[in-house]
Amino acid sequence: MTTQAPPGSLLPLNPEQLARLQAATTDFSPTQLAWLSGYFWGMINQTPGSVAASAPAAAEIPAITLISASQTGNARRVAEQLRDDLQAAKLNVKLVNAGDYKFKQIGQEKLLVVVTSTQGEGDPPEEAVALHKFLMSKKAPKLDGAAFAVLGLGDTSYEFFSKAGKDFDSRLAELGAERLLDRVDADVDFAEAAANWRRALVEVLKQRVPSETPAQAMATATGSINEVHSSPYTKEAPLTASFAVNQKITGRNSDKDVRHIEIDLGDSSLRYQPGDALGVWYENDPELVAELLSLLWLKGDEPVQIDNETLPLSEALQKHFELTVNTAQIVEQYAALSRNDALLAMAGDKAKLQHYAQTFPIVDMVRNAPTELNAEQLTTLLRPLTPRLYSIASSQAENETEVHITVGAVRFDIDGRPRTGGASGYLADRLEEDAEIRVFIEHNDNFRLPANPDAPVIMIGPGTGIAPFRAFMQQRDNDGAGGKNWLFFGNPHFTEDFLYQVEWQQYVKDGLLTHIDLAWSRDQEQKVYVQDKIRAKGAEVWRWIEEGAHIYVCGDANRMAKDVEQALLDVVVEHGAMDRETADEFLSELRIERRYQRDVY
Repeated sequence: MTTQAPPGSLLPLNPEQLARLQAATTDFSPTQLAWLSGYFWGMINQTPGSVAASAPAAAEIPAITLISASQTGNARRVAEQLRDDLQAAKLNVKLVNAGDYKFKQIGQEKLLVVVTSTQGEGDPPEEAVALHKFLMSKKAPKLDGAAFAVLGLGDTSYEFFSKAGKDFDSRLAELGAERLLDRVDADVDFAEAAANWRRALVEVLKQRVPSETPAQAMATATGSINEVHSSPYTKEAPLTASFAVNQKITGRNSDKDVRHIEIDLGDSSLRYQPGDALGVWYENDPELVAELLSLLWLKGDEPVQIDNETLPLSEALQKHFELTVNTAQIVEQYAALSRNDALLAMAGDKAKLQHYAQTFPIVDMVRNAPTELNAEQLTTLLRPLTPRLYSIASSQAENETEVHITVGAVRFDIDGRPRTGGASGYLADRLEEDAEIRVFIEHNDNFRLPANPDAPVIMIGPGTGIAPFRAFMQQRDNDGAGGKNWLFFGNPHFTEDFLYQVEWQQYVKDGLLTHIDLAWSRDQEQKVYVQDKIRAKGAEVWRWIEEGAHIYVCGDANRMAKDVEQALLDVVVEHGAMDRETADEFLSELRIERRYQRDVY
């Protein structure tokens, strides 16, 4: 780099000094030159007794990049807690959501921490899909000289428990990075495991990284932290609202029982946006509790300790423990307690244990292998009850003091005995009108309407996946948004399963809904799904994408969302004239630009 003085200017350096300075800084980057500027300013403004030579050492402190990859908010909250821990230890940390992380710069990281959940069949959270794909590809850079740590949050009731965490951990090591400490895979009751991991990581990093100066702490606090603003109510401190409406919106002959639920928020000031989810704390069915107690020869009045409070066992089971979801771990532990030969025969065989857990709920496992347990043995066996999340089906622009959700009641039989989902049964069958219900908002900044009201929107939501798109249309209607809107919706039968039919038809009539494509899978001999409709309309879908359309997918993660993604890839390949690999990269770019967003479960 050379610097020429304008003719006639008065330089404070003589020509020889200027030449030496230019020679010394010729290979400096703009960042280094900017730092030098501050360094020399510091030399002439230092307080008496301070040593200017110490400045370079302070500037060399590496930043810890902390990536939060969250699906339901738990990983984000743990990452925020870790950020606070690291800042309290005066360490330089930058927290960023995975969807905002410029992952092609990962090769420049020196200290990288990932807190991730897992969704579906071992997939990364939606906001981390592009990062995960890049890391697993041949384009991922070598990470020699970097160090990392990973915390995985998961659910042992799923076959691929915490797979996203395992993926990130193994791949970062494979690329040459050093593991700062062993990965931890935490189940739904993750609080203690996460707290222990956070403490251990802070100690490791304190030994490895010098503390930041107050000036650096100020820079970190004002510049790089990606804050997520929360409602006044949280998962830990929910709002007690009023259960207002429970309306069945499938027909009498439908195989599905879908409910439109409205909850009155009163004057709580609870705020939400289209795309957010409603967290619902539910209670187990008292009849299910009584059935389980009788099978284990328990009375229900046995005292148990829950959060420093003594409760009768029956109340604890109803309000504090998960009873409707079985896991391989529970089956294996119960096999040891019951000494049942059939259950013991599966010990150590993860696939068999998983299949059994998915086939038989806890109460039916106990019925198949009865034994006598005491209260402590039972509560130690069970997992804590966790709230369920439902995509919000309303906009506050239209429903100021209400929140609406669309709930598919889970119903099935085991050996002729009717069984119901924990939360869906609570909402559909057991809550009376005006009853109290504990709720909170789980914000989802990875499922948002376009900032530009004129941008086209393509919504793909079969079944109850239609819920957030009802909220989207209410918001676009109230905003007077000029952008085109296209809905792809599917369900088994037109006459029985067209959810919110009257509302969608009115949006078409009013011109707000530009196109609606409906896939009724059982109304003809050949099954038709939303992905088939997308392929059939591929040329126009591609035109909308070229016009800047935002694509949204909501619903089942394991089959529908994957089938829809394949259909979108087919459209991009055929009408965008790309090969499969380029089309996949194109979808990744849409993800990064927030033009391809999914809310899948």
